[in-house]
Order: sequence, then structure tokens, then C-alpha cells
Amino acid sequence: MSESSGAVGSTGLSGNPNAKLVTFSFLVFSFIIGFTVSTLFKALSGAFSIMAKLNGYDLFKHGVPVLLALSIFLYLQLNSGVLTWADEVIGEIKKVVWPSGKDTRGMTIVVVVMVLISSVIIVSFDWLSGITINTIIK
Repeated sequence: MSESSGAVGSTGLSGNPNAKLVTFSFLVFSFIIGFTVSTLFKALSGAFSIMAKLNGYDLFKHGVPVLLALSIFLYLQLNSGVLTWADEVIGEIKKVVWPSGKDTRGMTIVVVVMVLISSVIIVSFDWLSGITINTIIK
């Protein structure tokens, strides 16, 4: 384990400089899960009558996704193993050497040029095969 894993104990990440980022990440993840469940309920209510009936109740329509999101957030926030893992992930991400802006622009230009060249090749083959097939059919 890394040195940072010792900072996580029964008190969580309170002394950790990454605590706010970890909490925010868990909050965003929980919100996405709640929103997904809410959208899934809405979609399923169009296909299944029981879901349509249940979706008519505000407690089910809004309460279940919110309760699920809150439960996931609390589980992630209060689980010391998950907090240790998240702290180690942030530590590893900070070690990554990211390319400079100049390198990123250069690689982006290369990708755009290669996509354009590939597009021209595919369009040419499509056009030639269309002419060939039309000639054979006539």
C-alpha cells in the first residue's frame, strides 16, 4: 500500500487534501445513478402497466431514486476501503505526465488529417463500387 493509505482510518479522509475531490466524485456518481434509475422508471412505465401504476406515486417516482443515490453515496463515503482506493487513484493520477498543449494540438491535427484521408478513401471505394454495380445491373 502507499503512504497515503495510512491517513484513512475510522475518521475517513478528514486530514486528506483529496477529501473534497473524493466526496464530490462520490456525489456526482450517486447523482448519475439516481438520475439513471429515475429515467429507467419513466421508460419502463411506458412498457409495463405495473411500472406505470407505481410511477404515478411521487414517493416511488422520486423517493426510490433519491433513496438509492443517498444510500450509494453514504456507502462510498463511509467505507474506509473505498476511501483508501479513491485516495490512491487520485495519487496515481497526479503522477501521470500529461502531454503539453503543443503536443496535444499536434496529435489532434494528425488525427483530423488521418480521418479526412480515410474518409476520402472510403468515399472513393463506395463511389467506384456504386458505379461498378450500376454498370453490371444495366
